Amino acid sequence: MRKPNDITLKQAIDKMLAHYKLRGKFDETGVVSLWPEIMGAAVANRTKQIYVSQKKLFVRIESSVVKNELLMVKSAIIDKLNERVGSKVIFEIVFL
Repeated sequence: MRKPNDITLKQAIDKMLAHYKLRGKFDETGVVSLWPEIMGAAVANRTKQIYVSQKKLFVRIESSVVKNELLMVKSAIIDKLNERVGSKVIFEIVFL
């Protein structure tokens, strides 16, 4: 039985992330870990490096053909990633 002061695990984690100012880094890590799931195996297998810096997602793709295709749908990728994470984490994608 829950007591009035009890909180859920999700609420506790959210409080901890806010208190220690870790929410941004946590969300950035979420974006990086979601990349293979959102982009699919074909793109994930050609992704050699991925990281976030200053609200920009940097992605090194080994295939120039795949890189050009991704450039054409860059804004849709940004929207999809931010939607899945639940906040505006990425403002730009840079393909290396």
